[in-house]
Amino acid sequence: MSKIVLIGSNGQLAHDLIGALQDKAEVIGLTHNDIEITDHQQTCALLKELQPQTIINTAAYHRVDEMEDNITKAFAVNAEAIRNLALISREIDATLVHYSTDYVFGGDKTRQQPYIETDPPFPINVYGNSKLAGEFFVRDIAPKHFVIRSSGLYGIAGSSGKGGNFIETMIKRAKEGKPTKVVADQRLTPTSTADLAAKTVELLTTEAYGLYHITNSGDCTWFEFAQAIFEHTIYPPEFSATTTAEFGARATRPSYSVLDNYNLRAIGLEELRPWQEALQDYLIHKGHI
Repeated sequence: MSKIVLIGSNGQLAHDLIGALQDKAEVIGLTHNDIEITDHQQTCALLKELQPQTIINTAAYHRVDEMEDNITKAFAVNAEAIRNLALISREIDATLVHYSTDYVFGGDKTRQQPYIETDPPFPINVYGNSKLAGEFFVRDIAPKHFVIRSSGLYGIAGSSGKGGNFIETMIKRAKEGKPTKVVADQRLTPTSTADLAAKTVELLTTEAYGLYHITNSGDCTWFEFAQAIFEHTIYPPEFSATTTAEFGARATRPSYSVLDNYNLRAIGLEELRPWQEALQDYLIHKGHI
């Protein structure tokens, strides 16, 4: 049985990866208390001691608005630390799985064609730039790598860095009777971490190293996502559409960042199910319907 080190093991994606890897590998989960990926010496010593065949990194700094004023930290965590992981992976001959984001693209309102892996990235905020830098390090340094871009993640465990996820935020505000404005001019694909984890494990059975887009199928705006959430729940929402400009977030977001899972199809793997089906399963599992 192969040994996998999972960095960021208390996150929502890691939670589902652990479930998907159960009985398939020996998984050693490392939280921030166990490993500080910005400390190259400590990280190198620990990973050399553990000698995994695969390193899966789900750790990241992803507070998008906060990062506009914390550029040094953004690049330290999302780029420099990832360079170090890539160097270590190469040294111990381990496969490195690293997750990135649709925010490496800067799609404007005129774009209606999903991005494939060969489209040139053009990030428009600090988060996207820092994640893209991390991607480049992995792809340049680690011979055996899977860089996986995804979008709008939500999972059963909730995001440890954000204190939940979009679905739970919407439902919580509805339960409390709070009016909510949701942007209606940013189009993406909400993606279940359970589905992403299962496809990651499937991808790991191949040696088709490279860059992959992995999202659920279809697309919607954040407002349409909220509508779909409340179509299934018993909570009476008070929410309305707003624009990105009116919402006034600190960081600029792409108005279109839908990803085409082209490379998955190219190696003969099936695409993920429609986002609506994944959402319904999530709501059932969480007891919201």
